Amino acid sequence: MPAYWVARAKINDPVEYKKYTDLVPAIIRKHGGKVLARGGRFQIMEGPKKFHRFVVIEFPSYEQGVACFTSPEYEQAAAFRRNGAGEVETIIVDAGDATT
Repeated sequence: MPAYWVARAKINDPVEYKKYTDLVPAIIRKHGGKVLARGGRFQIMEGPKKFHRFVVIEFPSYEQGVACFTSPEYEQAAAFRRNGAGEVETIIVDAGDATT
């Protein structure tokens, strides 16, 4: 069953944040992930207006999504944004029973 990594971000330092975003696509691919949406046009329908970048990544399974996020490679890349370059909220959710 597929799972989705959903993140919303506020970029505080674009130069440092780019060091993170330059590394992440290869890490995602290594864990079987496929980026469905990254950046692009959006409209906040409800909730805080703090975030201005949104990402949706599909993984073949929940376990692969979690393994990607907790991998040493991702931790190393995320250090570039965790130093204050950006604020991010991330969840990983499996598709569950999408029919209800």
